[in-house]
Amino acid sequence: MNGTFLMKPSDAPEAGHCDVLVVGGGPAGSTIATLLAREGRHVVMLEKARHPRFHVGESLLPASGPLFYQLGVREEVERIGMTKWGAEFVSPAHSHSSIVEFAEAWDKSMPYAWQVRRSVLDEILFRNAEKNGAQTLEGWQVRAVDFDADGAEVRATGPGGAQRRWRAKYVVDASGRDTFIDNKLGTKRKNPKHNSAALFGHFRGARRLEGKLEGHITIFWFEHGWFWFIPLSDGTTSIGAVCWPYYLKSRDQPLKEFFLATIAQCPRLAERLADAELVDDAVHATGNYSYLGTHAAGERHVLLGDAYAFIDPVFSSGVHLAMVSAFEGARLVATTLDHPAQAAAARRRYEAVLRKGPREFSWFIYRMTNPALRELFMYPANPLRVKEALMSLLAGDIFGDTPIWRSLAVLKGIYYLGAMASWRRAWAAWRMRRRSIRDLGAVPGENVVVES
Repeated sequence: MNGTFLMKPSDAPEAGHCDVLVVGGGPAGSTIATLLAREGRHVVMLEKARHPRFHVGESLLPASGPLFYQLGVREEVERIGMTKWGAEFVSPAHSHSSIVEFAEAWDKSMPYAWQVRRSVLDEILFRNAEKNGAQTLEGWQVRAVDFDADGAEVRATGPGGAQRRWRAKYVVDASGRDTFIDNKLGTKRKNPKHNSAALFGHFRGARRLEGKLEGHITIFWFEHGWFWFIPLSDGTTSIGAVCWPYYLKSRDQPLKEFFLATIAQCPRLAERLADAELVDDAVHATGNYSYLGTHAAGERHVLLGDAYAFIDPVFSSGVHLAMVSAFEGARLVATTLDHPAQAAAARRRYEAVLRKGPREFSWFIYRMTNPALRELFMYPANPLRVKEALMSLLAGDIFGDTPIWRSLAVLKGIYYLGAMASWRRAWAAWRMRRRSIRDLGAVPGENVVVES
């Protein structure tokens, strides 16, 4: 898709030239910049902030491990991360908690992942792109892109208001929730099937699970949504409440007090935080953030990760989907530049891959608050290998050849049978969810974005 975003003024500075210009220096942008620079392409990556910069989305998936290895940074990720062997689920309707581990997945070769400080992880990936030959610029925000038959002209503002422009054969949008190209082309759509918002902060002194289980992520359900509990290697724990918008719109007190009051509504989480303190008294909020782009690639551009779609952080899929899109996007860029006659087919393949991740995770995300699915998480069993298939999905192992799909279909069938057996409860939960996902506008106190 071609489109003019903003024409350059006659007095614009002289343009630099590159093969590929990457907008955004997060995991997606840094990954594709590394891969393309390794091929000998002239890659310029512009990041509007300076690393290290704050970001949430600290929980990674096992399937990202091989990708870190291919990038040459797996050992660094191991050093900074808290090893995450699995997950714990805590429901107010059950007296027990349920613990599952990635070693129970279909493919036993990826038994763990990590919980990381995103500021540290993102800087590792960004510096790695630089080591591999990409030109990396921090403090530069892209303001305009003008596509033409030969590529694009990109204009950006840097430190002190400096202006620069580049002629690029290809543009990669890795701008995350800024969704730069989708916003400019008007192709970003709110997700009509999901709508939530979040409050989050970091705590010192939270009570964790013991031994090998210390690094587990814990999901706590409560009346207005769910909480994440993510232990980090520096001793802090990331706590976030993902809620329906109506709940956050009800806030009538300062953000910190509202967050603490929300935690109090989940007694088992509150118990773990009884002796904890909020780091720097810092609490953040983000508004309704579930969306999907109408397209993932055009003739001279590609959208990666959250620049294309974001659903919900419950399964920690954000970084993994971003990196997968970067590996696939690198193939698309190379095909477009080197074999233009094959570009249209390559775009179709890329679109199919990018739709797959949100689609497969969304089936479970949309039903996370339904009692029938909650029962499956609280009493995990493995008839016809359904638990192994579910753990493979939770590990991010959905893009390869692991044969999980028949077992996942069986699991979905078990869910539907359970919902039919308790149809009154399932119907009430469905009606409540339909009311809850209504778009109520921006959330008061919104000041930072959240990603998985």
